[in-house]
Amino acid sequence: MTPCIRTTMDCAATATVLSRHTGYDANITRAVIEACATVCKACGDQCTSHADMHEHCRVCAEACRCCEQACNGLLTGLG
Repeated sequence: MTPCIRTTMDCAATATVLSRHTGYDANITRAVIEACATVCKACGDQCTSHADMHEHCRVCAEACRCCEQACNGLLTGLG
């Protein structure tokens, strides 16, 4: 479960960077959104692998998938 916890923390960390309201640089924002989508996919994959054994892993996998989709939607919107 350590890799699962690690990827969950990475997902949260990239989302924290995106939530800062201290300025805007399109290139940095795009790179961080791409990183967030990547780490959310990894987290979702990791949690899905044992979601049938732990309810909290199923919930985490769903949240990671939603975050991944949101990031991909933002990237599409940025063009």
